[in-house]
Amino acid sequence: MKMIQSNKLVLFGAGKIGRSFIGQLFSRGGYHVVFVDVYKPLIDEINRRKNYNVIIKADKDEVLNISNIRGVYAGDEDEVVIEVATAGIVAVSVGQNGLKQIFRLLVKGLIQRQKLFGNHPLDIIIAENMRNADEHFESELLKELPVNFPFHQMVGLIETSIGKMVPIMKPEDIDNDMLQIFAEPYNTLILNKKGFKNQIPAINGLAPKENIKAWVDRKLFIHNLGHAVTAYIGFLYDPSFIYIYEALAVKEIFLFAKAAMMQAAGILKIKYPGEFTHDDLTEHIDDLLYRFKNKALGDTIFRVGCDLTRKLSAEDRLAGAIHEAFELNLPYDKILTALIAGFQFKATDHNGKMMVADETIINKYENNIIMGLINICGFSVSKHQTLFVDAGIIKNELSLIASKRMSLKSLLK
Repeated sequence: MKMIQSNKLVLFGAGKIGRSFIGQLFSRGGYHVVFVDVYKPLIDEINRRKNYNVIIKADKDEVLNISNIRGVYAGDEDEVVIEVATAGIVAVSVGQNGLKQIFRLLVKGLIQRQKLFGNHPLDIIIAENMRNADEHFESELLKELPVNFPFHQMVGLIETSIGKMVPIMKPEDIDNDMLQIFAEPYNTLILNKKGFKNQIPAINGLAPKENIKAWVDRKLFIHNLGHAVTAYIGFLYDPSFIYIYEALAVKEIFLFAKAAMMQAAGILKIKYPGEFTHDDLTEHIDDLLYRFKNKALGDTIFRVGCDLTRKLSAEDRLAGAIHEAFELNLPYDKILTALIAGFQFKATDHNGKMMVADETIINKYENNIIMGLINICGFSVSKHQTLFVDAGIIKNELSLIASKRMSLKSLLK
């Protein structure tokens, strides 16, 4: 007879965050972790070995062996549905492009769960970097569920703020062991306290918050923003830089990144009164910059800056922060400078290649920044007139800096 297994986590996505963070936390917290993934060789290897290593990259590497796991191939739909129906909790970490297939499987699992166990609720941790993730999940699931399905009684949607950094691994490291994963020491999963229908799991590393929207925005507009600023200004300063820590070793880049992050902190303080203090946000920024400089992590400027279509878009880290600042009448010049530098970002991977989509963005907008700000970033010439004036001045300054005819110190004015 099928039963709900209260200590079973069904985790969609056996990728970097899935293995290094979500699976690791729950396995070490006493849960049996069932990975569901579309890459069958990875699932086969999980089932063959039933454990894998997370390599914590710091001054001295630490190896965490993660056990009590198994895998299910996402193509084995009937098996996935039963795993969801009998899960104690579910988590999703597949990236936004993989969500469509996941929604279909979740719907079937929820319907089967109700058939087997009545209206016993299921909590779903959304380990995706997206704003309003719970609203998106609810909308997509309700499209496929029966009209009379007791959704709000049965489904808890748990937004998260994913702050863990996992670098691109070298091909030889993957070839050596396809299951091992590199990650930084940071190991705190911020999640929505109010989203749970069942009791919150008593696991070290979970940090439930009352106002998750504020914490999601803190991740996007300070962590992600600071990363992007470092990558785009670092590449502009010296295109030969490979690693984020190389850029931050330049005092002017470090100071500029911190200044841009502090502008974002000012936005968050006003937008979420009472949630963050100036000292809290300053301490967080200092900690992030320290983590960004982790040489052992080997995080590359390419990884941090690439995917311009997403990272320069209207609601993402840079343009999104500027939209918020504009509405609140707060300064955003440092953030705008980094955004414009993003339209000149030509960093390449270890094979010397840019992302194809990034090449398209650069070719189209590098010399037509006004249209980039309109078409990619969602700004309006009529509404954001002063921004466009500032953008023209900044574009000229960046051109002088890139050609070494002006010092980077000019950005710190």
